[in-house]
Amino acid sequence: MSRIASVFRPDYKALIAYITVGYPNMRTTLEVASVLSDNGCDIIELGIPFSDPLADGVTIQKASHQALQQGVTPQACLEVAYQLRQKLATPLVFMTYYNPIFNFGVEAFCQASTAAGIDGLIVPDLPLEESAELEAITQKYNLDLVYLLAPTSTEKRVSIVANRSRGFIYLVSLTGVTGARVTLPPELEGFIKRVRQKARQPLCVGFGISTPEQARRVAKVADGVIVGSRLIQLMEEDATLSSLKAFVLSLREALG
Repeated sequence: MSRIASVFRPDYKALIAYITVGYPNMRTTLEVASVLSDNGCDIIELGIPFSDPLADGVTIQKASHQALQQGVTPQACLEVAYQLRQKLATPLVFMTYYNPIFNFGVEAFCQASTAAGIDGLIVPDLPLEESAELEAITQKYNLDLVYLLAPTSTEKRVSIVANRSRGFIYLVSLTGVTGARVTLPPELEGFIKRVRQKARQPLCVGFGISTPEQARRVAKVADGVIVGSRLIQLMEEDATLSSLKAFVLSLREALG
C-alpha cells in the first residue's frame, strides 16, 4: 500500500492542501508545509511553478508567476521535497503541468521525485490518451499517478480513470479554473455519485472549496477535500501563519 493510499481509512475524511513551491519564498514554503502537517492535513500538494498554468485561477497564477520570477525550477522543487521528507511523514504529491516533466526528462523526473520522497503526481493538462508513458514510468518508480475528472467527463472517461488512477481520483468540483468560491454547484453530489458507481478509489474534491461549511458538505459524499487558493490568500494576509493554522484546524474539525 502506498503512503497516499494509507491515508484513506473507513469513516475518515482526508484533508489535502495545495501550496505553490517558492511562494512567497522557499523558507515560507517549508514553514507552511510544517504548519499544514502539524494541524491536520493528510496530504500536501506541492505545486511546481509553470508559466502557463491553464487550470489555475488568479491566486495560484500570481503565486506561480512570482515563484518563477524568483528562479524556482523543478530541480529546486525536488530539493524542497527532499527537505520536507526529512522531517514530515505526510504524503507529498507534485502538482505539475506536463511541460516541466517533459523538459526534465520523464524517467529522470520520476526517478528524482521518488528519491526526493514524493509519493505521487497530479498532471492536470496531460491528455488521458497520451498518458501511457508517464503512467508506466510512475509505476516503475512507485509513484501514484492521480487522474482528474470534471463534471463534463464522459462515461467512457470516467470508466478509464476508474481503471487507471492510483492513490485517489481528483474530482474537479466545477467547470473552470481553481480559486475560492462563495458557493459550490448544486449538481456536485450527483457528479460524485456518478463517479462512485464506477470507481473503487477514494474520491477527493477540489477547485473552489474555501470554507469549513463547503468542506463539510463535500465530505458527506466524498472521501477527501482539496484546498489551495484560500490557503495562499491566508499566507498573503497574515505572514505569521496564525490565520492559516486556524483555518486548517477549522477544516479538520469540519471533516471530523
